[in-house]
Amino acid sequence: MRNHDLVFMKNFAQVIVVLVLITGGLILAGIYINNAQPERINPAAQAATEARIAPVGAVFAGETGAAAQAAAAAAAAEASKGQVAYGGTLDGGEIYGQLCTGCHTAGAGGAPKLEKAAWGARIAQGNDLMRKHAIEGFTGAAGMMPARGGNPALSDEQVIATVDWMLANLK
Repeated sequence: MRNHDLVFMKNFAQVIVVLVLITGGLILAGIYINNAQPERINPAAQAATEARIAPVGAVFAGETGAAAQAAAAAAAAEASKGQVAYGGTLDGGEIYGQLCTGCHTAGAGGAPKLEKAAWGARIAQGNDLMRKHAIEGFTGAAGMMPARGGNPALSDEQVIATVDWMLANLK
C-alpha cells in the first residue's frame, strides 16, 4: 500500500468515527427530549380500557344497598320515559308478536299459552286485575309476569291493548 492510500484510510476512518459519535449524540438527545415530554394518552385507547375494566354489575347489601338499588331502578324508569316502544303502536297483535311470544308461546315461567283452558282462572278474576298484573308485574303460585312484559318503555295503553288482544284471540 502506498503512503497516500494510508493517509486516505486514516482520514476516512476519522470521518466515520465522527459521524458515529454525532449519530450517537443525536440518538441520546432524542431519547432525552422524548422522555421530557408528558405522555399523551390516546382518547380512544383510554375509552376502550375503561370499558374493558368497568364493573359488570353491582352488589347491594343491607339498607344502603336497597336504597342504591331503588335509586338505580328509579333512574332507569326515568330514562325510559322518553322512549316509545314499538313506535307507540296500540296494535296488541304487533306487540304480542314482538315481545310476548317469547314466554306465552312456550309457557316459560308459568306464562299461560293462548288457550282458553290456561286462562280460565285468570279470566274469572276480571280483566282489570289482569291488566294491573301486566302493568305492575305479578308473582304467583303458577308463575310470574314481569312488569310491562319486561319492556319498561311500553305505555299503560300499549299493555292494556296487548292484554285485550290476547284475551280476544284465545283458542
